[in-house]
Amino acid sequence: MMRGLFAAGALLLAGCATVPHARRTDVLFWNQPQREANFRAMQAQYASNSVRHGTAHPLPAGVPLTPAFDDGTTLDAYMAEHHVAGVMVLQDGKVRLERYGLGADPNTRWTSFSVAKSFTSTLVGAALRDGAIHSLDDKVTRYIPELGAGAYRDVTVRQLLTMTSGVRWNEDYADPRSDVAQMYEGHRIAGQPLLVTYMAPLPREYAPGATWVYKTGETDLIGILVTRATGKSLAAYLSEKIWRPYGMANDALWLKDDVDGTEAGGSGVSATLGDYARLGQFLLDGGVAAGHAVLAEGWLADATKKHADIGVPGRGYGYQWWTWDNGAFAGIGIFGQLLYVDPARRLVIVQLAAWPVATDDAQAKARAAFVQAITTAADHPHPPVGARPRAMRPLQ
Repeated sequence: MMRGLFAAGALLLAGCATVPHARRTDVLFWNQPQREANFRAMQAQYASNSVRHGTAHPLPAGVPLTPAFDDGTTLDAYMAEHHVAGVMVLQDGKVRLERYGLGADPNTRWTSFSVAKSFTSTLVGAALRDGAIHSLDDKVTRYIPELGAGAYRDVTVRQLLTMTSGVRWNEDYADPRSDVAQMYEGHRIAGQPLLVTYMAPLPREYAPGATWVYKTGETDLIGILVTRATGKSLAAYLSEKIWRPYGMANDALWLKDDVDGTEAGGSGVSATLGDYARLGQFLLDGGVAAGHAVLAEGWLADATKKHADIGVPGRGYGYQWWTWDNGAFAGIGIFGQLLYVDPARRLVIVQLAAWPVATDDAQAKARAAFVQAITTAADHPHPPVGARPRAMRPLQ
């Protein structure tokens, strides 16, 4: 078999904590003990770059918050049933809830899966401010010319961000033959990232901009685009723009191809619970770090509003953010990861987990009930007996 993205026996590269030995596909099919062990130590399985931190942005204690589950479920029971490694709630920049499970603690770096998509999107906003990316209406081929011969030749940066390229894709996490399982496998072309080699010949299914289809591979393309536009790795650019100046307390990790060094823009960030919460607070603070605006003017409002219809009333998709019509937005990752930001309540909710499945309706409904329990408690510190929280549609 051709060597995959993170094949056994790969050479140790700079920034990699150890010699990687797992294929990227393997993460979808680990058993429960493997998930709970490896999600906290992805650098032991895959090559990675470090995201250097700065002087810690303080997270002072706030008034403790107890989630108000509609059915009387306790937080401990929720965390145990759904294999939750950590939850944190900030309101007005203060910690109202912090709890750990699965042996995790404040120094545990946990993988975020597709929450990383929202990191990559935020770096696009920084690159626009820096002038490294000229316009969201640029053709993708301006930055990745290798895509010019296929269906991506007419796709814009904006259409990648909203996942409306129209290129055919299968994101079935349970199918080892799906695109999401195969995109890091296959033949390598010298000087070309393996991901680009896989994506370039994909056929068109819809007209560009017409239809939303969720595609992790396209966020990986955005990551490559940011790297080429800025001349810096995603890890280095994230450190320069946010991780150091805003004051994350610990180094993060960003997984990369062990051969060509390409970081996975669509997944692969590992950070501590507190630093995920700080990223949410950075956004609530208007994208300002060390007194300087990091993102292009108007970027946050644009990135976190609905640009694409996902077929769920009251919901949508922005620039790599899931959106709600009430103004809330979230980065969501398989196996239970969540970074939820509610500007109206000045609220950040983070969950790290190791669900027994990548995603399903029952787990999504339980996570939505957890978010609702937090917002209900934040709105009504002492709800009347018998009061019931408002219904909330499940997170994806």
